[in-house]
Order: sequence, then C-alpha cells, then structure tokens
Amino acid sequence: MHWKNTIRFWFLLLIIPLVFPETGLASTIRYKEQFWRMYHQQLYMYPLDIAENIHWLETALRMDFANPLWAIARIENEREWEKYRNLFLSHISVKLVELYLQWGNEHYKHRAYFYNAPWKQENLESLSKAESLFEFALVYWEDAKEYAEAAQQFSWINLEEIQNWEDEAYRIQTGQLDYEAIINRHLTRLNETRRTFEEMDSSTY
Repeated sequence: MHWKNTIRFWFLLLIIPLVFPETGLASTIRYKEQFWRMYHQQLYMYPLDIAENIHWLETALRMDFANPLWAIARIENEREWEKYRNLFLSHISVKLVELYLQWGNEHYKHRAYFYNAPWKQENLESLSKAESLFEFALVYWEDAKEYAEAAQQFSWINLEEIQNWEDEAYRIQTGQLDYEAIINRHLTRLNETRRTFEEMDSSTY
C-alpha cells in the first residue's frame, strides 16, 4: 500500500494548483494571511494532509502581505509592520521545516534489517526521497533563522496577538530551537542506513 500512498501524494501536489489556482481565487484569496489560514493542524497528518499544508504555506510565501489594517496583529507604525512581516515569514518557514520533516519520516527507515534485503532497491529509493525532503527542510530552516534575526532587531516591540511567534523567534535566536541539529542527525543516520542497504547482497538474506 505504501507505493499507492506515494502516488496519491504526488498526484495531490500536482492537482491542488489546478483545483485551486491562484488566478481563480484572486477575488477572494490573494494575501499571505489568507493562505496561512488555510493551513490546518491536527494530531496526526496523513501524507495528503502534509501535501495540502505544504501547498498553502509555500503559496503564502509567494503572495503579498495584506494591508496592515488586516494583519493578524495590531500594527500602528512602520517598525511594528517590519517586525510583523519578519515574524510571519519566520513562523511559516518553521512550519514548512516541520512539514518536510514529517514527509521525510514517511520515507525514512531508521534501521536496515537483514530481512529487508529482498526490498533493497525500494528501500534505497525511499531513503533518497527522505534525504531530499530533509534537505528541503534545511533550506527553510535557514530562512527561518534569517527572518527571526531580522525580527529580533525590534526586540523592544511587543505584538501581543502573535506572542507565540515572538517566543519562537527568540528560541531560534538563542539556539533553544535548533532544527538544523535535528535534521543533520537524521541525515547522518540515514546515510548509515543507506550504507547498510548498499552492502547487502545475495548472501545477506
């Protein structure tokens, strides 16, 4: 069933833009904040849920911000507006890191057991997909750090409505939140698993 889920997953990534093209939604959904609200969290997300959320958040990154009057936080001056935008982009980037990590874990076999030998090639392909997804997560983590640093230039400004975003940016800046270390551990272990699979031959099983 795993390969069927993979096909459905890629199908969704291709079909969502056709079903919900930005041009078709232009009259109702056109700003970052609106696409952000399309993102949904739940206790467990299936691959299709992950695909949908990635679509909404990556689309949000490409869109313009709404007028400050309709921002998620109360904005009264240009400095608050600049901090708000950087916090928003940092938070979206963090969520994309988490989504790509979840997606990668769908393909990530942590250990290569000898009885997996008959499916050596399939497992190697799955590990390659996981590696690519973890690397995407790493790119978004760099973005999250950059935006968090920019937001911290206005550390004296408090935007109450998005205090959790401010806390997140502070944790990134102080190293309390470090997805880079987590991703690199995944990549190191993934390469170890890959080597084990590559060394398997007809005598292994």
